[in-house]
Amino acid sequence: MQVDPQQLLDDGYLIVRGIIPQEQLQELRDNYEVLVERQGGTSWLSKGAQPRLTAKNLIDETTANTVEIWLHENTLGVSRQLLCLPDASVTDMWLMCSPIQDHGPSHWHRDIHPIDMAPLHGLQMDILENGPRYLQWNIPLYDDDVLWVVPGSHRRLNTDEENHQLLENPRIPLPGGIPVELKAGDGVVYINAIFHWGSNYSSKLRRTLHGGHSIFSSYPDLSFTKFLSLPARETFECWAERSATMQDLTESALRAVIDKDADAYYEAVETLQPGAGEKGKMVLTVYLSKAAYHIHILKRPDFDGLPDDIRRRATNPHSITLNWGAGFANRFSQVEADVLWQRFSTLDAKLQADTEQYTPGFQSGPMRHFFNEMPDNFGLEDFIQSWDT
Repeated sequence: MQVDPQQLLDDGYLIVRGIIPQEQLQELRDNYEVLVERQGGTSWLSKGAQPRLTAKNLIDETTANTVEIWLHENTLGVSRQLLCLPDASVTDMWLMCSPIQDHGPSHWHRDIHPIDMAPLHGLQMDILENGPRYLQWNIPLYDDDVLWVVPGSHRRLNTDEENHQLLENPRIPLPGGIPVELKAGDGVVYINAIFHWGSNYSSKLRRTLHGGHSIFSSYPDLSFTKFLSLPARETFECWAERSATMQDLTESALRAVIDKDADAYYEAVETLQPGAGEKGKMVLTVYLSKAAYHIHILKRPDFDGLPDDIRRRATNPHSITLNWGAGFANRFSQVEADVLWQRFSTLDAKLQADTEQYTPGFQSGPMRHFFNEMPDNFGLEDFIQSWDT
């Protein structure tokens, strides 16, 4: 199945018809219903506006196709055509379900939280320069028009009109917003910086696969793969090995910062994402600054006394932004963690305002971190020079 990467970059999303072959659709429906029952059935579906299960936690030999659909040429193969590097792997593999009772519309949002990621404009420039590192999918097992998008919004900041409406009422259609109308077995793949909206979480039957593919991923537990076919199992094992390599490269980049070794830093960043341009390398550097912060937090003697939200962010891995979690932090001593964070302190300061500020439409409330703009006149060379300040 061939798709057009330029169309994705232009519009921010791509509808792909017939992702699930019709002869496989009913079997997937049946097997996912088995997983819904294993998750808790009616009692589980009564929790929240959009009950969501993780397939890999519930499968056996008879339901393995609920995971293997994410390795299909029509899913993984399409993502590999669209991502910045062809060696993509699966991240999350969820099923979004209808609730028992109507909950109505959700909020318009971009899947971005600046405290853990780079500012929006930096992410956009990176995507336009290099292509996306991560892509998100919705693949319905029944006809589905819940998702809306604002085409092209992944390429720009919020308009004044959007900000006004989001502050007044984020649960109604935005200007230029359109429904993504999918038949059973179709799919939409999209850049998660795009404005999107769950328009109506009603009790109408909904079973929609939701997940993604990324050039960075993590597989701390492969026990679920024992239920998969041999080729699928071997694929996940290869991805786990690649994840270990990416973690080693992340460590190499951070140790280069500790050692003030500019050449080693450039080499590590280039190897993390071969061919990335200046904007891409700068976004990777921002991600590495967040990783350094989490390591610093995890190694603090007073960690247990820190606020819950700080401890939660530090301990929860988010591999697509190079946060590999608590186990990765153990590669560094407390002294190394302190030095590392000091090296990133100038960059971190430039990513924050003096007071809290807020832009609507993000997955964050008010904070000091900038929502939109990267630091002015501060590139890789400036970051390296800051090690001596």
